[in-house]
Amino acid sequence: MATSGFVYQVLLYYALVINTVCYVLFVLDKGYSQRGEKRIPEKILFTVALLGGALGGILAMYQFRHKTRHFRFKYGLPALLVLQLILIGYFTGY
Repeated sequence: MATSGFVYQVLLYYALVINTVCYVLFVLDKGYSQRGEKRIPEKILFTVALLGGALGGILAMYQFRHKTRHFRFKYGLPALLVLQLILIGYFTGY
């Protein structure tokens, strides 16, 4: 599949933005948790990770020790990341 450099550039920027958003959401949720405020629903955290932000979620999860005891996050986010890497490899020809 031939893909132009522009498409790769757009995908790279998308990946940077979605991973940053996921990272920030995890950090915000950790802060809300510590202050006893209303939390970000897990459904939203997973949705952003599913849309390509799994790496950002994993980095925030372990950097801030947030959601590391939850089975769904501890194993679900790495599984999403592997799936995303496989799809990237498949569609880019690697």
